[in-house]
Amino acid sequence: MIDSLSTSAAGAPQLGERLQRVRSAIDHAARSNERSADDITLIVVTKFHPASLVRDLVELGVNDFGENRHQEASAKAAELRDLPINWHFVGQLQSNKAKAVRSYANTVHSVDRASVVSALDTPGADLLDCFLQLNLTEDPQRGGVSDEGLERLAEQVLAAQSLRLRGVMAVAPLDENPRRAFERVRLASERLRRMEPSADAISAGMSHDFVDAIAEGATHLRIGSAITGNRPAQG
Repeated sequence: MIDSLSTSAAGAPQLGERLQRVRSAIDHAARSNERSADDITLIVVTKFHPASLVRDLVELGVNDFGENRHQEASAKAAELRDLPINWHFVGQLQSNKAKAVRSYANTVHSVDRASVVSALDTPGADLLDCFLQLNLTEDPQRGGVSDEGLERLAEQVLAAQSLRLRGVMAVAPLDENPRRAFERVRLASERLRRMEPSADAISAGMSHDFVDAIAEGATHLRIGSAITGNRPAQG
């Protein structure tokens, strides 16, 4: 676990130090599990932070950024269109906003139902990378497809003309040991790979639990506060 540093001083040196601490922790966790950090994509989640912070991170070598609210993500993508950024949409996605999200996102991590698949599929468009979000809780109101619905949803994405199935995504429940939760994600990934061998990516792990996620095979980490610091207060 990495303790996030305070944002009371949000200058570039502090930001760079936090980024380096996380990168070092990723490298150590990867080596401890006989993996290479080069096979792990670090996605910095910049929810509520200004576009200027994203620019600073690009200067520090970050190219993958995650957002979970369409309005904020769209505005940042427009303002930063001059930069070499891969935008990852990681929040719950409403079907009526799917096409708008598709206009700037390179990857959607939260595909969890057939209506979202249909809304994202745009024949003739470039391929959009997609992860199937798993619901690791017993609450059907939480985002994510149920365990028994995984294969059916995968079939729908695989049948789409403009979507590319990358793998599975999940958030570890707060009331469960994260290592055990991510073990369930890994097992779901193995099921998915039996359907489509190339869908071998796992999007899992955030600031407080990414070490456990790496131990269970995560290939994409969604890390916010450990790098960005605490989110600015919302008025």
